[in-house]
Amino acid sequence: MTLRLTVDRNAWSAHVHATVADYALGLIPVVKGNGYGFGRPTLHRLAIEAGHTLVCVGTVHELHDVPAELTPVVLTPSLAAPDHPAAVPTVGSVQHVAALAGWQGQVVVKLASSMRRYGVAPDQLAELTRAVSEAGLSTMAFGLHLPLAGDDTARLTEIEAWLPHLPANTPLWVSHLTPESLSALRSAHAHRTFAVRVGTALWHGVPRRSFLQLTADVVHTQAVSAGETAGYWHTQVPHDGTLVAIGAGSTHGLALLDETDPARRSPLHFQRHRLPLLERPHMHTTLALVPHGQPCPAVGDRVDVQRPLITSAPDLIEWT
Repeated sequence: MTLRLTVDRNAWSAHVHATVADYALGLIPVVKGNGYGFGRPTLHRLAIEAGHTLVCVGTVHELHDVPAELTPVVLTPSLAAPDHPAAVPTVGSVQHVAALAGWQGQVVVKLASSMRRYGVAPDQLAELTRAVSEAGLSTMAFGLHLPLAGDDTARLTEIEAWLPHLPANTPLWVSHLTPESLSALRSAHAHRTFAVRVGTALWHGVPRRSFLQLTADVVHTQAVSAGETAGYWHTQVPHDGTLVAIGAGSTHGLALLDETDPARRSPLHFQRHRLPLLERPHMHTTLALVPHGQPCPAVGDRVDVQRPLITSAPDLIEWT
């Protein structure tokens, strides 16, 4: 039983290198969480091969597998100092600075955005930067994490609102800007240094490109009749058909899609037909119930899996 991520190596590599080139050396790769489905070590190696020296990780708990060739910037503030000597923590409040007591090094100062997550407001920035200085720390950059909602016009408006509050000699790192918008920002403020943190658009493309395909193996099939029961919860079979046991489940990140129509909640497809589920995915197996007349996979076939790679845990990466 396998959840498999199939990657067209040449097309994927071409996309990654083209994305880096489009940002004209202003890109800082993000390698966090499950490594965007690839695993963090794979993406760390690629970042090194592409000549990067900085990489953004999600939390202090993702520092242990960062190679020595990379300086890791921790995107999420922590209430404990990192145990990685080269790490660059993010601070968005004086409490975050206090949590680093006794630790020495650089930090990224996180600015408040319309997401209203971590980040200091303009009227509190002076207090925070003073706390950073008094703690013996230095500021590598300011960071502004912008929302996916809206468009680049709205995101650029947020950036422009912050610029009068920031010293011109400290870089500003932003997110979710296209290469064209980053170029326009640089042209409008030639005396400032900007960079953009890029994860999903770099490793997957937005929307996700066809060079990445997530599939799962069919492990078993059997005929069932209406009124019989099957599954962990002895769910009643609503109609005659074929019960298909697929070798991937909640352990792999499979879950029902967020759809109001129950008929559209299955994340599994075969020959462009959605496979209705008998029960929600569970651990390593998902049970689909294929009605008579609909294309039905056989043992050994693969079904397409409609899930974000950032929440998927493939058993195998297949490079083609």
